[in-house]
Amino acid sequence: MLTIAGSDSGGGAGIQADLKTMLALGVHGMSALTAVTAQNSLGVHGVWELPQDAVVAQIRAVVDDIGVDAVKTGMLASPPIVAVVADELAGVGVPVVVDPVGVSKHGDPLLAPEAVATVRTRLLPVATVATPNLDEVRLLTGVDVRTEQDMPAAARAVLDLGARWVLVKGGHLPGDAVDLLSDGRQTVVLRAPRHDNRHTHGTGCTLASAIASFLARGADVPDAVRAAKDYVTGAVGAGFPLGSGIGPVDHAWRRR
Repeated sequence: MLTIAGSDSGGGAGIQADLKTMLALGVHGMSALTAVTAQNSLGVHGVWELPQDAVVAQIRAVVDDIGVDAVKTGMLASPPIVAVVADELAGVGVPVVVDPVGVSKHGDPLLAPEAVATVRTRLLPVATVATPNLDEVRLLTGVDVRTEQDMPAAARAVLDLGARWVLVKGGHLPGDAVDLLSDGRQTVVLRAPRHDNRHTHGTGCTLASAIASFLARGADVPDAVRAAKDYVTGAVGAGFPLGSGIGPVDHAWRRR
């Protein structure tokens, strides 16, 4: 499985979280780095994009020689990087999970405002599954989800942008952690108890990577999402303090 995303120097999110997730779920992880961040438990302190040619070269080196069974995209940073990644994935012929990363757990921007339109028009149409949280739904569609009852409208708005499936993540709503999966014909509501644990850094990256990992292993989309939700719920419950801010989820919780 190939992840195309940015690096988190603190190890809780980004490429690092993706690779840990793949390892935990029995999948060989490969990576194409789009940006380097200086990041820790307190926030993002700097972002440096890689050249577009470097991103493309990493993708082609992996796809042309080793091959991929699934792809996950995360932080893509700028319109040119979003566009070249979308072009490379258009003909890859395997499931693509798009995590339309807009901001970090600490509220730091990870996607340039001018890149939002490129995500809408170029990247979401190649997505097998898109996994926006509520802030990213609003950023991409203008739909403001305030209650669980608003989630179906949000899903329809993202599907209208071209994704085949959408998982609207409702983790920021009060009550249970409720997500809604839809392809426009069938809808699955996934509900899990909310853990009283603030150490949730990397949750979105981990969930998207888990979905892609189960797709790589041959699961269909609803089963992959259910299995990924179960894995992430356990990882959040086992999240631990690291540094003096928000710690990471525990990717190895099943092995401890």
